[in-house]
Amino acid sequence: MTLNQPIRIAVLGTHSTGKTTLLKRIEMELRGHGVTVARTGRFAKRAAALGLPKMQHHTALSTEWIITQGIADEVAATASGVHVVLIDRAALDALAYLHAALEFRGEQLNRLENERLRLLASTQLPKYDLLLATVLDPAIPVDVGHDYDARYRTLVNVHTHDLLISEQIPHQRVTSDPVSQARAIERALDLCLQEAAV
Repeated sequence: MTLNQPIRIAVLGTHSTGKTTLLKRIEMELRGHGVTVARTGRFAKRAAALGLPKMQHHTALSTEWIITQGIADEVAATASGVHVVLIDRAALDALAYLHAALEFRGEQLNRLENERLRLLASTQLPKYDLLLATVLDPAIPVDVGHDYDARYRTLVNVHTHDLLISEQIPHQRVTSDPVSQARAIERALDLCLQEAAV
């Protein structure tokens, strides 16, 4: 299979809603069909290692770093010549986390700064061949090892889906239901394997 540009499949959604697990399952299936795959991710942990705030402490600076680092990682993955790039946290995800953090803290961002970050995130949207948006299921308990603020986690979920709807961004919602998960994986496989057959 020879492609000028890889297929890009991105996921976004609030924390502990199965984003990474979903991409791992897609990756395993694709590799089983002989498709080469690269996966980006771990942006929040990498940002924290640099001393940048995360979760409800997100700022414009940490948001900009996550978006631009995601772009850089995606470019590096593309340059490596793989067939598919799996993006663990689409650029818009960082914006949803920031908006949720600002609401959580009762703060507002300067209008021009907000617009600048929105435009930066939006530059990546046309590159995604498939965008998967996980949906929070409050009935599923979070791993006890994670000390997540439940209100902030819910705010991220709300802002994620509000952004997708208000910007009219094509996406597939993925709930915790196994059927919904299977549909997302099937759609990703169909997209990649159809391209491989061309």
